[in-house]
Amino acid sequence: MGAWLKVFAMVNTAPGFDRQPNVVNGFSDLILEVYGPEAGDHARSAMGMAGLPLGTPVEVELLGG
Repeated sequence: MGAWLKVFAMVNTAPGFDRQPNVVNGFSDLILEVYGPEAGDHARSAMGMAGLPLGTPVEVELLGG
């Protein structure tokens, strides 16, 4: 398996919440724990959203190489 290159996440948040990067960092930590360090470090982007489909708390897009 190749390395993960980028993680983009949309986080369903309440007004005033500004810790979306912390949520995505937690996801990145999980990816490295599940797939091991050979999965590599990757770029991360996080956006706060007022709502996501079906009340989903987080929507993640992964780009691998």
